[in-house]
Amino acid sequence: MSANRSWWVPPDDKDSVSEKLLRKTRESPLVPIGLGGCLVVAAYRIYRLRSRGSTKMSIHLIHTRVAAQACAVGAIMLGAVYTMYSDYIKRMAQDTGEK
Repeated sequence: MSANRSWWVPPDDKDSVSEKLLRKTRESPLVPIGLGGCLVVAAYRIYRLRSRGSTKMSIHLIHTRVAAQACAVGAIMLGAVYTMYSDYIKRMAQDTGEK
């Protein structure tokens, strides 16, 4: 049995990973912001790992996880508030302005 060693090539009609990422970023720009905030908080907390003092490692990691999740949830909440504003408040203002 000889295996075909050539690389798998995606079909031409499919988007590449970078095109999908750019399209999703345009559709909802707060997702990459939340992801970036998550990564920044995690990197900062890992950097501060040496100076944690007498805090146990598990407690330090739990605090890191909670802070990173707070960034992600904050970005989701900002997205929800923006969507609510653009869908309801802005639309209602436009409807009352036309009458």
